Amino acid sequence: MLTDLEIARNATLRPIADVARSMGLPDELVEPYGRHVMKIDLAAIAALADRPRAKYVVVSAISPTPLGEGKTTTAVGLAQGFKHIGKQAVLALRQPSMGPTFGIKGGAAGGGYSQVVPMETLNLHLTGDFHAVTSAHNMLAALVDNHLHHGNALDIDVRSITWPRVLDVNDRALRNVVVGLGGRADGVTRQSGFDITAASEVMALLGLTTDLADLRARLGRIVIGWTHGGEPVTAEQLEAAGSMAVMLREAVKPNLLQTLEGTPALVHAGPFGNIATGNSSVVADLIGLRCGDYVVTEAGFGADMGAERFFNIKCRVSGEAPDAAVLVATTRALKMHSGRFTIQAGKPLPADLLAENPADVEAGAANLVKQIENLRLHGVSPVVAINAFPTDHASEHEAVRRIAEGVGARVAISTHFADGGAGAVELAEAVREAAEEPSTFAPLYPLTMPLREKIETIATRVYGADGVDLSPQAARQLDTYERAGFGDLAVCIAKTPASISSDPALLGAPTGWRMPVREVRASVGAGFVYPIAGTVRTMPGLSLHPAAHRIDLDEDGQVVGLS
Repeated sequence: MLTDLEIARNATLRPIADVARSMGLPDELVEPYGRHVMKIDLAAIAALADRPRAKYVVVSAISPTPLGEGKTTTAVGLAQGFKHIGKQAVLALRQPSMGPTFGIKGGAAGGGYSQVVPMETLNLHLTGDFHAVTSAHNMLAALVDNHLHHGNALDIDVRSITWPRVLDVNDRALRNVVVGLGGRADGVTRQSGFDITAASEVMALLGLTTDLADLRARLGRIVIGWTHGGEPVTAEQLEAAGSMAVMLREAVKPNLLQTLEGTPALVHAGPFGNIATGNSSVVADLIGLRCGDYVVTEAGFGADMGAERFFNIKCRVSGEAPDAAVLVATTRALKMHSGRFTIQAGKPLPADLLAENPADVEAGAANLVKQIENLRLHGVSPVVAINAFPTDHASEHEAVRRIAEGVGARVAISTHFADGGAGAVELAEAVREAAEEPSTFAPLYPLTMPLREKIETIATRVYGADGVDLSPQAARQLDTYERAGFGDLAVCIAKTPASISSDPALLGAPTGWRMPVREVRASVGAGFVYPIAGTVRTMPGLSLHPAAHRIDLDEDGQVVGLS
């Protein structure tokens, strides 16, 4: 089989203007960006408001292996599959971060015959939105240090500053740095650090904003630290929010690309899946929902993380309710959850894992069953998509089907990687049926619930914990946020994606454990607090042999090494 890059490069793309017209987007609402990309003006939200609303479908997964279970590829395949049953779909995805692209992933456009194209354009800069987020974030960081240098009129407690700098590169050496070294003219010396751009609160709020005015207001609400008197210090007080908004005025517009089969793909925002929503933008979904029969969007990591945040954070902001949810499952992931195998990124799969053994699949079934339950907790109809690999066995697919149907979920086998949209017809039909059921969607908790109770609700009902243990520091921080008026924010728990629990070593659907929270941070501009349960890296490092070693230009100036 050809590589992903070869498949993408051999594709015949539709003129991007034709893709826009197929969505019913008039010329005055789109702006060409090169040959194969367009920006969509946010005026489209109001201009298209009278059109019929599409069905809203979120793609999530069971707790993944380190190799991932193919959510993006499945989302692309499903969107293409709808065309094969006579329906128009619009795909909505996050933009890839170049950190992972040059790190482990090597690209994030989907795979095989279910990709967003042009692949190189998507993975490498796109329209510069990430750079705009980087610049806006670092503008605020510069104004913080400038304020300290010029006398600190706001009386900021330097030890309380929580606003680092960001860069869209994996670089562990920048996690902890000292700024302001040198002479008096070089600023105030203090400890700081760098996060990856996708982990920026600016990226999180870009994904959740509803229009330009909302973006400007959210930027103003960002809290960078606290005064000596215990009051929050905001970007508005530092007179930074206006400049940040100017830097983001083009980045707030969704990007229009297409799949290999010409299905419209809205690619916009890229919030980190650990400490933020891990979902693409609200504005892209609001536009897509008036441009076809279905909107297919992806939520990062497993249903305990990206889907929970989609339901309880993103859908609150958009005011939209999902009509169905796809839960991607692979036999290799279920076998891993049996506890009998170890899977490591960059290493071949164990030979025993590839051998036919439905009993190993059944031994890891608890994770699948719990993640189906997590979707139903929110009143959403689940469809289990068995992402079929060439090395799979039919008996193991049947084991997954028995498990899922045994708890009342629809099931479809999908071969979209090898067969494109034609391989996702069974999945598209199952999703169509699920989306026709009356919606009973509801968030898991009201925003008026105290922060501690919100954390406890997610931990016990979604993760299966017996309770939550707050460190003294976390308890103090929650009290501070409640006093500052942040008690009505949503909650986005930062934890490992490798387990439904907060312990990456606990597979399946663990019970009899309690979730420790060592600290709680506030993304006030984005609209949530994030309790930290476990070790979460916001600036990844590079492996011994990162993708950066193989990505290059050939003698014809073509990119090679993306995957």
